[in-house]
Amino acid sequence: MSQFIKNLFYLISSGLIFVSCATTKNVEESVTEKLERKKTQELVQALDSISRKSPTFFYSKIKTNYTDTNRSNSFKTSIRLAKDSAVHAIISFANIPIINSIITKDSLILTNKKDKCYLKHDLGFFKESFGVDFNYKNIEEIILGLPIDYDTNQRYFQIHDHALNYVLSSHRKFKIRRNEKKSKDDISIKYYLSRDAKELTSMEIESPSDSTLIKVNYLSSEIIEGYRFPKDVVINITTPRNKINVELNYDKIEVNLPQEIFLVIPESYEKCE
Repeated sequence: MSQFIKNLFYLISSGLIFVSCATTKNVEESVTEKLERKKTQELVQALDSISRKSPTFFYSKIKTNYTDTNRSNSFKTSIRLAKDSAVHAIISFANIPIINSIITKDSLILTNKKDKCYLKHDLGFFKESFGVDFNYKNIEEIILGLPIDYDTNQRYFQIHDHALNYVLSSHRKFKIRRNEKKSKDDISIKYYLSRDAKELTSMEIESPSDSTLIKVNYLSSEIIEGYRFPKDVVINITTPRNKINVELNYDKIEVNLPQEIFLVIPESYEKCE
């Protein structure tokens, strides 16, 4: 997937980044026992199982704190997601809805209440604007805290020298160290699994061609109706020109409660320049 990292940054900075017995678990643990050895294939199967656990419908309000070297901002995003269909997001500043958007498998529509304008594109908009080839599935993965860009046809390698987590990587360790990922399209992803290999605790996504690194840390999670969702997430993005920190807090999560997803563009709105 070409220049995946830039698309992820775009979604995070725009607010799209992401009636049962619920439990919350802190992912950070004080561990003294040595990590039990597991076969790589066993860990791949665990990652595959995690990637498949997504609800038919999902709703949450996500509080976001964003800082970089030049600015800081806070906003809230109401997310409605219909699996394999559409994501609806309303971004509010100071409790005032400003941005209303909907993303489907083939289109992106966004309205700006402040400027009274709209944008309407196919998903090729991401590649044309940011040099990325980003699909709808990746958007759902970001919101639901699933393994980003996990591919059943991809070969994964286990990195054994981590004391607290199991680590699967899209590249061999020696290639990462030698920086032998020459292609601009060759993005390196590491998935960190918990000690019981049942949950994703963090991810690292590296684009060596533009010296960019994203670290996604799931500080806590919440189980609702058998699904594990992010609760508190910290995302660090390092580029040659900027250091970005994004804190996400998920609240009022609802699962598998069907809701109609739609967006109406007011007749008075003009196309955003």
